[in-house]
Amino acid sequence: MVNIAVLGYGTVGSGVVEVINTNGARINQRIGDELNVKYVLDLRDFPGDPIQDKVVHEFDTIVKDPDVQIVVEVMGGIEPAYTFVKRSLQAGKSVATSNKALVAKHGAELLSIARDHNINFLFEASVGGGIPIIRPLNSSMTADEIEEITGILNGTTNYMMSKMFYEGADYNAVLKEAQDNGFAERNPEADVEGYDACRKIAILSSLISGQQVDFEDIYTEGITKITSEDMMYAKEMGMTIKLLASSRRDGDHLHAIVAPHLLGRDHPLFNVNGVFNAIFVHGNVLGDAMFYGSGAGKLPTASAVVSDVVDEAKHLHRNIMTMWKSEKTELLPIEDTKKRYFVRIGGEADVMKAYLESKFGPIEVVEVEGLEGEFGFTTGVLSEGEYKRIAKEFPTIKGMIRIQE
Repeated sequence: MVNIAVLGYGTVGSGVVEVINTNGARINQRIGDELNVKYVLDLRDFPGDPIQDKVVHEFDTIVKDPDVQIVVEVMGGIEPAYTFVKRSLQAGKSVATSNKALVAKHGAELLSIARDHNINFLFEASVGGGIPIIRPLNSSMTADEIEEITGILNGTTNYMMSKMFYEGADYNAVLKEAQDNGFAERNPEADVEGYDACRKIAILSSLISGQQVDFEDIYTEGITKITSEDMMYAKEMGMTIKLLASSRRDGDHLHAIVAPHLLGRDHPLFNVNGVFNAIFVHGNVLGDAMFYGSGAGKLPTASAVVSDVVDEAKHLHRNIMTMWKSEKTELLPIEDTKKRYFVRIGGEADVMKAYLESKFGPIEVVEVEGLEGEFGFTTGVLSEGEYKRIAKEFPTIKGMIRIQE
């Protein structure tokens, strides 16, 4: 029998127990042993729930029990999750977690402890919910040099952007609808400002680079400045706007960014809509691959957590996870990265085009019927530093969106 303890009986924690109860026979077959939830740690009691007999309120009960071989951390946040996970690993217990904040901040250290104890620290559910991406990067693609990972990694913002694009609704209206439907928190800051996606791309960047990428070092923009007018321009160009989290190699550096981007119809992420997530990967040998599915939710996330538990149960005394070093990867400064840009500006195109081209180089003007006193244009390839320097000369610029090629 393989005994596990679940830390936290909230949405994901209860989902983990549900998945094990629902698919227990198949899970046991794949492990070759019986998986048993011995403890559930929570501050609360759950009278009437069959789990109540297993509820404990003190972490020491779990960490000091030699029969517990695997700990599932689904509490969220940094503390006390970090302390509990570290103590579990030091006690020789493998850990599976869905906690992106924990992995992004302390992943290198926790992976190192797991390796030293010949156990595992796995975190498939920390990126992309139910979409398998960590395990493919850790096993299926180890012969490749991963040159780019670009993803729609936040279901809340993708739902909102899809609504704005297809229904012409404005930001505040779709945010309220997302909150009413349970797709956005009452305080949506982590989603709409890009912080959630930033932590996820930091984890993926650390994996593909083999060194720590701190999420604080990644340039991050959210969707709060995207307007219905921006979506009108996107439609006029045959494009759409998505919040992308991207990490790509640029010479000896890694370039990571979270920001809204314009995508053409031929881009593999163009048709990823609603609360779905997708992750595009380019390897130097493999070429292109894409992973698509439910990026959040109780059961998809719990399914990914339990898949890690199964892996750990099959490898109780063998470390299987690729680790990354604690030394930081040097990210290419945002000012040195190069892209094309779409710019909205107040004024008349026929009056301003020549002067704009004298500064930005060749541009393509975009005009939308019904939008008076402004127009848009796309630039050639410029560095961010060049764009910002030139843009200062045009005080009527209303906004800029990067173009993803």
